[in-house]
Amino acid sequence: MTEDRSPTTETPTTPTLSERIDDLIASVVPSGAEGQRDEDLVAEIINTALKLVKDNTDRGEVKLMNTALKELRYSHLVFSPWASHKKIAVYGSARTPPGDPNYRLAEEFSRRMAEDHGWMVITGAGPGIMEAANKGAGTAASFGVNIRLPFEAGANEYLSPGNVINFKYFFTRKVQFVKESDAFALFPGGFGTMDEAFELLTLVQTGKSDIHPIVMLDVEGTGYWDSWLSLCTMLEDQGMISPHDSSLYLVTHSIDEAIEEVTGFFRNYHSQRYVNGKLVLRLTRELSDAEVAQLASNFSDILTEGTIKRIEATEAEIETDDVVDLPRIQLAFDRRSYGRLRQLIDAINGFSD
Repeated sequence: MTEDRSPTTETPTTPTLSERIDDLIASVVPSGAEGQRDEDLVAEIINTALKLVKDNTDRGEVKLMNTALKELRYSHLVFSPWASHKKIAVYGSARTPPGDPNYRLAEEFSRRMAEDHGWMVITGAGPGIMEAANKGAGTAASFGVNIRLPFEAGANEYLSPGNVINFKYFFTRKVQFVKESDAFALFPGGFGTMDEAFELLTLVQTGKSDIHPIVMLDVEGTGYWDSWLSLCTMLEDQGMISPHDSSLYLVTHSIDEAIEEVTGFFRNYHSQRYVNGKLVLRLTRELSDAEVAQLASNFSDILTEGTIKRIEATEAEIETDDVVDLPRIQLAFDRRSYGRLRQLIDAINGFSD
């Protein structure tokens, strides 16, 4: 019998969808680029987009998701060069005229934050209090996250076009306000200002946002935040909020006091991160044994187990090069007592005085 030595014909293997997506991503990575570019997450975004076709999703729904993603991506592009600069979001009425005392208060507060402390200011880009804040901070230190409304003009004159992002949706605009800001200042305003105030407090109170300084300012005699405080008192009296939640914000007529609230928050506290269920607070100055012991004693009520202790950078932080050179403390926080957590941060900052 003669052995058949004819060449074997192999059937080409069709690349899987995941492989085709990986090839697509690889084709747009800049030549010579090194390091982690989060290709895995981009692949998930593409996969999710393709499922919209598979699911026969309504066109209106697809347009909403498409616009939201484009707005978030462009906003990141605008803010990313300034990531290392501290920023404060300023909210308030678009209807406040330039001669109003609260207009002048917002202007002076923002001027001092920019000139004296090097902070940048983010507003809704409109007139009124927003204009006052951008005017005070100056064009070079101002950003505007503008919402497109039929009854309002574009960005105010104190904003550079390159530092303005125009949003179709309020929800994407709100995400950027919170994500890009290190602190928040609210002046008298209408439904929008109240909406922002309660959303900020809700995010912090529930742990959906890191704790940030939140200040409410008005000119003495205005009575604006007095009425708001009366509402909060009623909420506390009826058990709707914790007595400690008042530590999450400061109401004041004083620019000096507001600035101290904002800048003092970062006197020693730097940032936070959860690692393996434990809260890690990163600091700019290491605490002494006596200071750590005092925190452990005074704030044992917010711990689910163990105590507060100094630690080195965790493996998760080292892997992502997450401020590994800073001192830090760790605690098993109950993820409920955020007013008390703010008091703990205040205590940490108080040790630096």
